[in-house]
Amino acid sequence: MKKIGMIGGMSWESSIEYYRLMNLKVRETLGGLHSAECIMYSFDFADIEFLQSSGKWDESAELMLQTARRLEGAGADFVIICTNTMHKNADFVAEHIGIPLLHIADATADEVKRLGLKAVGLLGTQFTMEEDFYKGRLADKYQLEVLVPDRKAREEINRIIYEELCRGIIRPESRAFYRNAIENLVKRGAGGIILGCTEIGLLVKPEDSPAPVFDTTEIHAAAAARFALGGHLPRSK
Repeated sequence: MKKIGMIGGMSWESSIEYYRLMNLKVRETLGGLHSAECIMYSFDFADIEFLQSSGKWDESAELMLQTARRLEGAGADFVIICTNTMHKNADFVAEHIGIPLLHIADATADEVKRLGLKAVGLLGTQFTMEEDFYKGRLADKYQLEVLVPDRKAREEINRIIYEELCRGIIRPESRAFYRNAIENLVKRGAGGIILGCTEIGLLVKPEDSPAPVFDTTEIHAAAAARFALGGHLPRSK
């Protein structure tokens, strides 16, 4: 079994889910008392959020790289960044380490393409919904049309992530807001909805959407477990 190097703590609310889901997948596959072999570095998320909100992406990229190298030095066979937003730094990290990086957008796109969908809605932080590092990868590598909510909805989705979900706060009114945003995306032609923030799955469940939901936490964790057990990394189509 390959050792999974986890860059976590962004936030720890979703890192818990990663750890739980990867271990469940390994146990389901191998049975008995088997569990995933993992090495995790967990950030103080306040430090990462400060770099995000300050636009200090070069500094965050160096932090991600230093951490990935520590995990590699500790014996990790591959690395996952346990958050969608910090995949803004993923290509830089992947280019400067000697082990594979399993990209969350690649794992998610594989699942979307498996269902034969051509257009998807994307929910996440404003960075993820508005910048090209995520949407562009889905479009360029996988020929997916990516729809996002309007500006006001994006702002509220982002606020709920940072002020509620990353703090473990689950509110029915926030779930209702996300449901409405999802319904609007489906009306615009989205055949599925990508929960493109690893905390959103704590709030939104499949029954909250009239279209298939792609929970990136579940998908990324499952892909990591499969790769650890001898599977292949997701590849562009």
